[in-house]
Amino acid sequence: MIEDLDTVLRKLLIRELPIKNGEVEVTFDQPKREWSARLSRPTLNLFLYDIRENLKLRGSQQWLMEQNPDGTVTQRRTPARVDLHYMITAWASEPDDEHSLLTRTLMALFRQPHLPQDLLPDSLLDQPTPIPMRVAQENEFQTPADVWSALDNEMRPAIALTLTVSIDPYLPIVTPLVRVRELRVGQSADPSVSQSLIEGTATDTYWTVGGTLHTDKPLDQITLELVDRGGDVPLDEDGRFSIGKLAAGEYTLEATTVDGESKRFQITVPAPDYELAM
Repeated sequence: MIEDLDTVLRKLLIRELPIKNGEVEVTFDQPKREWSARLSRPTLNLFLYDIRENLKLRGSQQWLMEQNPDGTVTQRRTPARVDLHYMITAWASEPDDEHSLLTRTLMALFRQPHLPQDLLPDSLLDQPTPIPMRVAQENEFQTPADVWSALDNEMRPAIALTLTVSIDPYLPIVTPLVRVRELRVGQSADPSVSQSLIEGTATDTYWTVGGTLHTDKPLDQITLELVDRGGDVPLDEDGRFSIGKLAAGEYTLEATTVDGESKRFQITVPAPDYELAM
């Protein structure tokens, strides 16, 4: 991904400065003294000096859930947001030429709040948001003299550029949709055994069940009722429903349309699924 970003930045600078006939070279080298001594033509160098996660964009939601048509659920970790910090320097035989290059670079980058979509390769097209560019912001170079000392080169002006990209190193997890949940209340000597089947125990077992009402009719014109309780069961836009705190046994669900058509369904709790067709 990083090499793709380098390619995009090179294309952006060539187009926006503009750079014609290779008059200026765009590189991504570590600007050490021996490197700069070998330069033979004007050069813009984008040195990637720091990479770190943007904790402000991490967010509190760590997992995203997506229900699939086959009844399974895909769980995805939220991608990491990473800041890439570049130090842009200009190199030429005359200071005026270097300053002109820096000025043209600033103007080109300030015109682009995000990396242009038309320059992105396929590997960067799945970003959740446009890739932002922060240019010449304060606090990027806290101690520039230390940077140049570590590079063993003479200090010179530099433009700070930060890109924030989304990186997803996690594989999605596909699991069956939970349709039945068991709740036990009371003290249990052996949690692996349903205590409602053991005579004389003080444990009550309750179930939460979920299913889907399949119909060609508009769901907003259908009411679903648990006849045994006399209460409506909410339906979501896909016809899914959930009913809680049911003891094991037989129950009746009734679906009724606004024009009076109705159908009853006998369900058993617990059961493998609750798919109703109307």
